Amino acid sequence: MLCKLLGTIRDIPTRLSSRLLSAHGTRSPKSTPLLVSMATLTASGERPRIVLEGNPYEIGLRHGQQLREQIHKQLAIYRELFQLNCKFDWTQVRHTAKEFHASIGQLAPELLEEIRGIAYGVDPSSERVDVYDIIALNARSEIALGQWDDGCTSLSWRIDQSQNQMQFLAQNWDWRSSVGENLAIVSIRQPGKPDIWMVTEPGIIGKIGFNSESVGVCLNAIRARPISTSLLPIHLILRIALECSSVDSAIARIEKLGGAASSQHILIADTNGGRGLELSPRGGVYLNPDPNGILIHTNHFLENKLVDEPPWLSGSPIRLRRAQKLCLELMEKQGHGLLSIDGPATLRTAVFNDAENSPQAICCVPDPERGPLASIETLFNIVMTFSAGKPPIAEVVFGKPGNPSQVYVLP
Repeated sequence: MLCKLLGTIRDIPTRLSSRLLSAHGTRSPKSTPLLVSMATLTASGERPRIVLEGNPYEIGLRHGQQLREQIHKQLAIYRELFQLNCKFDWTQVRHTAKEFHASIGQLAPELLEEIRGIAYGVDPSSERVDVYDIIALNARSEIALGQWDDGCTSLSWRIDQSQNQMQFLAQNWDWRSSVGENLAIVSIRQPGKPDIWMVTEPGIIGKIGFNSESVGVCLNAIRARPISTSLLPIHLILRIALECSSVDSAIARIEKLGGAASSQHILIADTNGGRGLELSPRGGVYLNPDPNGILIHTNHFLENKLVDEPPWLSGSPIRLRRAQKLCLELMEKQGHGLLSIDGPATLRTAVFNDAENSPQAICCVPDPERGPLASIETLFNIVMTFSAGKPPIAEVVFGKPGNPSQVYVLP
């Protein structure tokens, strides 16, 4: 790879929601995926699902305590990845994290308090883990100077019929296979702010998900120069967007903060539709859906020409064209009506399970020519559904989206 660039945790009761149980409980798991609500306690083989409440420090503290083991694993993985991809030892990584510490403290002091809480929750002695290690996780994209090769596909699709208006926001998240086993589902409740549900890497405070105001975010990594340690890392920008009540207010907040520290694409949506935010330290460019209400993005900028973006992931343009083609075919064959009946399952099967141009397909599989540490695959799929006057909902599948054994329903 190119490397020139440099509060209270609640015990969640062990029960399925009656709605899901009555609808699916008597069917064979081989034919129908098990639907698991956020009201289910983590069991063997299931993902950690935690509810965080309180002030910023308390939220972070419980995060660190509840996901301590996974955070230690994440730190070990990224120590190896920084060395493998960018020849950075952890001392160099922490040096850049210290630069971000000052910026986060100035621009988002509440988020810095949450990060402090995570560090203390993981290691009260600060002998093995401290605040700079947790900042390094949250600023991993920036510290690596765009050298990670995340290969994600995201989709916003608004169904705008007179009697049926729905907004879908969906993504396959492709990343290192070793990270997959550590992923967690996190719910955050803060006074005066929307509730948040997201799938995240333990230790990272903002990721892919949605809030109680029906604002959702997806993320596409972009490899481009420059980065700026005077701005906020993209994972903190995602968290800030999830604390907003609309797409417009999220954009205004991001602009007020000066944008993102690295080049990234956030696909954001609410009940009124989706926007693509091609962010960079030099400025952002915003994308609108096509006439069919569809907006798709992969891992290269479509309109933002403000940064130096060398070609790096050959499968990205192919995935973009393929996803656009699949959505148009789906619309032509079945119309918008089918999506309104079972949109998440339809999108998972018809779009996000696609294997064309494998291993760099929409549904990514490990490349046999790469070593275990460099192996990348689709780790989870999320489909969020927003409708005016109705509570938001999402379905999450870990692993390959086409034939899930278990579907997590949020919230």
